[in-house]
Amino acid sequence: MSWEQIVGISITLIVMLVGLVGSVIPVLPGTPVVLIAAIGHRLYFGEASVNNFFLVLLVLLTLLSLLLDFVASVLGAKKFGATWRGMVGAIIGGIVGLFFALPGIILGPFLGAMILEMTGGKEFKIAAKAGAGAVIGLLLGVIGKFSICVMMIALFATNTIYRTLNRAQPVEGQVAQVQTCLVEKRNVPAMMTAHERFEPQTHCR
Repeated sequence: MSWEQIVGISITLIVMLVGLVGSVIPVLPGTPVVLIAAIGHRLYFGEASVNNFFLVLLVLLTLLSLLLDFVASVLGAKKFGATWRGMVGAIIGGIVGLFFALPGIILGPFLGAMILEMTGGKEFKIAAKAGAGAVIGLLLGVIGKFSICVMMIALFATNTIYRTLNRAQPVEGQVAQVQTCLVEKRNVPAMMTAHERFEPQTHCR
């Protein structure tokens, strides 16, 4: 593995870790960042990167994570009677809660969902229950996205490293033989017949 390949996969994995963090933080995309990083690495390094099968698998996992996030949010919300207001409030509350450390991350989605449900005319008790449902749905989606992100990064890293380390490298003796053959072909005497000129030699095939 060359230094260029080491630097390339290191940068790609750092970008993927940003995507992993994004699967937890509402304002950042998660699996799409991981997928884009994998595609960029493949476009630059070609055969020394992830193969087509695993690249398609990463695309499918990205679509699965988006679907799972949506389904988990809807099921969690419906289970506790939350509406679209509760889901939007949970997302907004989660973003605002990032500025208030751990308590904000925990309470932000709940308060945001509850407040927006109350603006829709629900009573405090019902809105609080709906807010809890929106938060549960949001957390289920986060768990699913985080798990899929970890799986995608692991698949990319293992396949790319395996392909890079197992690429067929030319043997030193074969390289020297090819160079010798090229030199001999340039120095073919002009008076040789066409048959003699192009007849394969025992060591140049």
